Amino acid sequence: MSKKSEPFVVMMTLDRETSSVVLTRSDGKEARQPMGQSPFESTSLLSRLHYSPALGGLLAVTRKGDDIAFELPARDRGDQLERRLVVYLDQNMWRPVSEALHGEATVESKDRDAAYQLAEWIQDRRIVLPASAGHYHETTKWSLADKRYRLGLTVLQLSRGWQMRDPLQVRRDEIDGMFRGWLGQVYDVRAASVFTLAPNSLHSSSRLTPYPPPSDFSVDDAFRMVSLTSASAYIDVMLDTERVEPGPEPGWVQSNQQFSDWLDGQRWDSQQKRRSIDAFLFADLQRDLAEGAQAAGLSPQDLQQWAQKQPMHGLSTLPATGLYREVLHNRHLNKGTTWQRNDLTDMIYLSCAAGYADFVVCERHAGAVGTRSQTSWATHEGVSSPE
Repeated sequence: MSKKSEPFVVMMTLDRETSSVVLTRSDGKEARQPMGQSPFESTSLLSRLHYSPALGGLLAVTRKGDDIAFELPARDRGDQLERRLVVYLDQNMWRPVSEALHGEATVESKDRDAAYQLAEWIQDRRIVLPASAGHYHETTKWSLADKRYRLGLTVLQLSRGWQMRDPLQVRRDEIDGMFRGWLGQVYDVRAASVFTLAPNSLHSSSRLTPYPPPSDFSVDDAFRMVSLTSASAYIDVMLDTERVEPGPEPGWVQSNQQFSDWLDGQRWDSQQKRRSIDAFLFADLQRDLAEGAQAAGLSPQDLQQWAQKQPMHGLSTLPATGLYREVLHNRHLNKGTTWQRNDLTDMIYLSCAAGYADFVVCERHAGAVGTRSQTSWATHEGVSSPE
C-alpha cells in the first residue's frame, strides 16, 4: 500500500476584499490570516493576487473583474523565450489592438482580425509581445480614465510579464562590450537578455532602487519575493486610477531643435554635417562612454587612444546604439525638422527594439529610418507570420 503524500500549498492569495492572505493546499483546505497593513492603495484597481508556486505564474484580478496572467522568471533558467519570436509593438500600435480586442465599433475588420491573430499566437506560445517603460510612460499619462484602463489592460494581458530591458541599460551594456572587444577580450557587443522576465528590468538600477528582501530569506525565497513584488507593482502602476502627470518639458527638445536649426544654416555637404552630428552625439554619450571605459578596464591613456581612432566606427557596430545614431542622423539631416517631446521616447525605444527583436511593428514613417537594421520592420498595414 502506497504511503499517502503530505498536503502542500498550491496557491497563495492576497485578497483585498477580505483583507486576508489565503493559503490553499493540495487537499483543497484553506488557511486564512489577516493581512495587517494592506498593500493596496486607495487608487489601486487590484482586487486579488494569486501566486502558484508549481505553475510559476501570477494571476491578478482587477476590481472590474478582468484577469491578468504573468509568467514569472525562474532563477535557475536563463532564456525562457523557448524559441518564441519577439514582436515589439510601437505605442501607437497598441491602441488599435486594444480597441479591436475590446470591441470598438470603429475598428475595421482587417485590424480586428490582426489583433485576434496576435492574441492567438501569444496563447499558442509562438510569440511574445514585450512591454517597455516607454509603453508605461505613454499609457499612464492618458487623461481618459476608461480608455487608459482598457489600453493598460491590453498591454498587460498580451505582454504576460515580458519586458524590454531599459534601453539606457542596453546602451551601457553595448558600450561595455565595445570597449572590451577593443582591448582584445572575447566579448559580444550585443547586450544580453534584452527581452526578459527578470524583475525590475523596465528601468535600470541607476533609475530604480528595488525593495530589498529580508536578510534571513533563502536565495530562492528572496528571488521569488523580488519577482512577485516587481510583477505586481508593474500591474498596479499601469492600472492605477490616477494618471501620471506629463511633467515639465524636457531640455533635450530645445537642445536638439537648436542644433537642427543651426545645422540647417550651414553650407556643408552631408558628410560634413554627419561629422557634426557625431560630435553632438559623442557629447551626449560622454557619461556612458566614461563609465563603460572604466567598467571594461581602460586606462585614461587607452581611452584617449580609442577616441583618436574613429570612435564612431565602433559605435556604429552596436545593434541598438548604432541604429540610434542613424536615426539621429536622419532627423538632423532632414531640413526643417521640428522636434517634439515624444521624439526621444520613439527614437530610443524603437532603435533598441529594432536592434534585438524579431519584428517591430510601427507606422511607416518610423519604420523608414530602420532600413539598416537586420530586424524586420513591419508597417501598420500588416505583420508577417512568425513562422
